[in-house]
Amino acid sequence: MSQVVKSKSRSAELMNLEDKYGAHNYHPLPVVLEKGEGVYVWDVDGKKYFDFLSAYSAVNQGHCHPKIIGALTEQAKTLTLTSRAFFSSELGEYEKFITEFFGFEKVLPMNTGAEAVETAIKIARKWGYEKKGIAHHNAKIIVCENNFHGRTTTIISFSNDADAREGFGPYTGGFVRIPYDDIDALREALTDPNVVGFLAEPIQGEAGVYVPSEGYLAKAKALCEKYNVLFIADEVQTGIARTGRLLATCGNCSCAEKDCSGTPEVKADILILGKALSGGVYPVSAVLANNEIMNVIRPGNHGSTFGGNPVAAAVAIAALEVVKEEKLTENADHLGRVFRAEMNKFITESSVVKLVRGKGLLNAVVINDDEDSDTAWNICLALRDKGLLAKPTHGNIIRFAPPLVMTEEQLLDCVSIITETLKEFEA
Repeated sequence: MSQVVKSKSRSAELMNLEDKYGAHNYHPLPVVLEKGEGVYVWDVDGKKYFDFLSAYSAVNQGHCHPKIIGALTEQAKTLTLTSRAFFSSELGEYEKFITEFFGFEKVLPMNTGAEAVETAIKIARKWGYEKKGIAHHNAKIIVCENNFHGRTTTIISFSNDADAREGFGPYTGGFVRIPYDDIDALREALTDPNVVGFLAEPIQGEAGVYVPSEGYLAKAKALCEKYNVLFIADEVQTGIARTGRLLATCGNCSCAEKDCSGTPEVKADILILGKALSGGVYPVSAVLANNEIMNVIRPGNHGSTFGGNPVAAAVAIAALEVVKEEKLTENADHLGRVFRAEMNKFITESSVVKLVRGKGLLNAVVINDDEDSDTAWNICLALRDKGLLAKPTHGNIIRFAPPLVMTEEQLLDCVSIITETLKEFEA
């Protein structure tokens, strides 16, 4: 949709430039940002906002975190890229750090979340042929309805999002789509001997922060083990402290610092990470697995010129250190509970909001209107005017996911802004 604005402001000028020279593949909220620090962003006219989207959970550590920026600038002055034609002084250190951090034996570094998902799919298929003994070209991967794993050709092939899918065929085969949070459907699909993997988001973010029923992930993992199928967790959005655990698959673990120091509820066979792996400073993604799985990948099978580059390595280490040093997982868990409690108080007397759901600081408010309405969009415009930025998903759902460095005082200020705005839309 065209974003042409006729005003003569600097914001209008910049939005018009994007409209004229850029592909129209996004429908952004009409605000032009030029500065970020912690939980705040500023537009080109100097107005300050609370960021309640966090670049879809990429800036968990807050905007422009000084430690991460420091790692970026220092490494950028020394060596930025070698490609993987040579070894680099940073990559091995990063690989050791991240595998020990998440408890895996191997990592395959990439750049974007979608790239990492594509990588995991290739690994799972190769494992199926070499380890499970499936006949070549017969491998199947189970996926979930209403999934969001990216928008590459392979990924949209198993999406049921019409906007992402229609007009881009022919589609890639080898995928079986089942309802999310339906253990019986998964059990039935797993009886196919050609299934090599089950790819799922622990919480479906783009679908409206849909949290599965208690115990679903653990049951799914147990079924995968029974049928010798890889459990592939896409934690690009949910991972790295966002849900009040280091990983969403950790579930209701009892780790004192919620940092996977103990036994997680679910340990994925293949873990996909991105977004907050760099704190939003640089494109960094990763696929982690143990040797028995990852060693099916050999020279020439897969690669990336920029994957695992020295800047990415330095940035990712710093980003993960910030999560641990600043106890962002614990903060997300606590503030998430506060947010949902406050919103639930409001809902009891509200006609405009149906419910609030989420985990940690990944939450959504469901507006009491249909998906085709513009109510949620108009609410987000009103929130913008009051100094808070959020974005609808699926028409009538507003996702609320601030940086994890937010304080309780800041959160309560934001709750006041949100509830005051919602009251304006009461029937």
